[in-house]
Amino acid sequence: MTSVSTDSGSARDHQGRTAAAQVSLPRLYALRAGYLLIGAGLAVTHWPSFLQHSQQWQVMEGVVNCMLAALSLLAFLGIRYPLQMLPLLLFECAFKLIWFGVVALPLWAADQMDRATEDVAFANSFVVIIIAVIPWHYVREHYGTKRGEPWR
Repeated sequence: MTSVSTDSGSARDHQGRTAAAQVSLPRLYALRAGYLLIGAGLAVTHWPSFLQHSQQWQVMEGVVNCMLAALSLLAFLGIRYPLQMLPLLLFECAFKLIWFGVVALPLWAADQMDRATEDVAFANSFVVIIIAVIPWHYVREHYGTKRGEPWR
C-alpha cells in the first residue's frame, strides 16, 4: 500500500511524506501563480462578454464561453488546492497542445494561417508558463506510476 490516511486526513506516501511535502513550497507558489494566470486571464478576457452578452450565442460559441467560465472558476479553486487541481492544468496543456498540433501547425506549414488563428495561437502560447510550473515528477508519480483505485 503506497498511501494511508492519517488523523489529519492528508495522504502519505510509502516514505511518510504528505503530498504537499513531495513538492517544494516555491513550486506550490509557482503552481498558484499558474492558476491565477489562467483564472484572472479568463476572467478579464471572457467574463465581461459572458456576463453582458445581449444576443444569443451560436451553439459552439456558447459551449466555448461556458467551458472557459467554468475553467476560470476552477482555476481560482486551484489557488487554494494546487496539487488537487492538477488535472485542470493537465487538461489546459492537453487541449492547447492538441489544438496546436491539429489546427495551427498544419495551417502554418501550409502558409494558410489567418489573423484569427494567429490570435488564438498567440493566446494559447502562454501554455508554456503552465508547462513550466507543473511539478512533472509529482504528475509522473501520482498519475503515471501510482496504482489506480480498484475497479471492484
